[in-house]
Amino acid sequence: MPRVRIAACQIDTVVGDLDGNVDQVWRALDEAEGAGADLAVFPELTITGYPPEDLLLKPGFVADNLVALEKLASRTGRCAAIVGFVDASRDLYNAAAVCAFGSVQGVYRKRLLPNYAVFDEQRYFAPGVETPALYLIGGVRVGVTICEDVWAPTGPLNEQAAGGAELVVNLSASPYYAGRLPERERMLATRASDTACALVYVNSVGGQDELVFDGAALVVDSDGRLVARGPQFVQDVIVLDVDVRPVFRKRLLDPRGRAVAAPLPEVVITAAATERGGVAAPVLVAPLAPVVEVHDALVLGTRDYVRKNGFTDVVIGLSGGVDSSLVAAIAVDALGAEHVHGVLMPSRFSSAGSVADAVAVAENLGIEHRTIEIEPIHAAVLAQLAPSFEGLDEDLAEENVQARARGLLLMALSNKFGWMVLATGNKSEMAVGFSTLYGDLAGGFAVIKDVPKTLVYALAQACPAIPEAVLTKPPSAELRPGQRDDQSLPSYDELDPVLEAYVEGDATAADLERAGFDAALVRRVVALVDRSEYKRRQAPPGVRVTPKAFGKDRRLPITNRYRG
Repeated sequence: MPRVRIAACQIDTVVGDLDGNVDQVWRALDEAEGAGADLAVFPELTITGYPPEDLLLKPGFVADNLVALEKLASRTGRCAAIVGFVDASRDLYNAAAVCAFGSVQGVYRKRLLPNYAVFDEQRYFAPGVETPALYLIGGVRVGVTICEDVWAPTGPLNEQAAGGAELVVNLSASPYYAGRLPERERMLATRASDTACALVYVNSVGGQDELVFDGAALVVDSDGRLVARGPQFVQDVIVLDVDVRPVFRKRLLDPRGRAVAAPLPEVVITAAATERGGVAAPVLVAPLAPVVEVHDALVLGTRDYVRKNGFTDVVIGLSGGVDSSLVAAIAVDALGAEHVHGVLMPSRFSSAGSVADAVAVAENLGIEHRTIEIEPIHAAVLAQLAPSFEGLDEDLAEENVQARARGLLLMALSNKFGWMVLATGNKSEMAVGFSTLYGDLAGGFAVIKDVPKTLVYALAQACPAIPEAVLTKPPSAELRPGQRDDQSLPSYDELDPVLEAYVEGDATAADLERAGFDAALVRRVVALVDRSEYKRRQAPPGVRVTPKAFGKDRRLPITNRYRG
């Protein structure tokens, strides 16, 4: 069997950093060439980073991306590099360039443009319509596809396999959510088996605003067997030898393969494999456990958001509760303890236990921490408001003064020291509006914005720095005497399943009731979610870890009277 040595280069690009992304490609390509690879495959839109969004409306950006491609190609040699870029003629195209021997040898334009969930590709790109070429690399006929092209069972992979491809590479920028990896593996195995064609899938790694890309490059043989799996959330160059069965086997063994179109045109890059000793054995990295996977996604998304936006340090309000404790632990894993600063801001209602728990978390994590009492601010604001509030009972207005005082202090520290404020609200709270505008919603990044409260507890339980007392006490905002979350909300064990079905599953209230949820619970939760849309629009971005997060995924009108 022909054998080709592949380098799957899962790298962490930065949107808009054209020169930096080219440098990353060169470093990975040097490693691939040093390992004797015939072909190095990079992620989707390698040069621009993904997704470039409205940068694509700037003609100068598109032109600079083309200059960067030529610069990248000029450094290539015998090892072919397939890199993503933005191609331009009458329209813009999400494209891949096959580069070797100092120039671009061919271009493939993405056929299937996703326009759902977080994807808006039809806003920017036209689909490719040209007959794709096959590239003879190391004596193997290689087809090129980009991300969505292999997700559809009737996509261009079928045309390439039927036209003679023995191996197809897929450049991808597939955003992470929990459980995404096994979905990809099942899909690729099905496509490879159906087309009798080996597949090499290379995904981006890193955080880009709300999105995080998990890498986990995959190689599947022509029988649909998983041959290699790269690590999740880690940059890596995975080098392996892929045995490729001659394409005529499909013609002989599967009658569906005999009624095919004419062979596709071929571009010869290297007619024979590189001469080398030994075999680059495949690597099969075990998938992470579910809770570890989400933790690592949050760490990578936080690290990249902070550092790619020019910050080094973060500041967190520590309440002694599970949310702020988890955010602090993730920040330490992402940035190092020396770059994380905790602030305790007790009020007249803060319990001694909560203060002690916050100190314990800070000390266990080894982070710098300070205490700033909010009582003087709280009392001063209430005094100023007293004439306006005269004769009225105390209610949410007085409670929210405390949250806003804390937000004010954190933002002041941010301004003075250049620290990014990490907000600590979770998805359950964001969903039902259990948060205060300009208070606990204040911040530059909301680490656990897409993490339901029940998952917050699972993540916190896996963190040795978080004391048992934090995990076992009833959750409370401590804005009034004896306050508990379950006085304002259903228990999180009841709330989170309803939220998952309503927010992520797009069920109506009637659907939920038919599914067996308590009718009163459903109506209460749906009303809270619907009337909190205006708050979510003003919340900072956060890492997406579920199939539908608040933000790019879910775009409901604020002014909306539908009550289904």
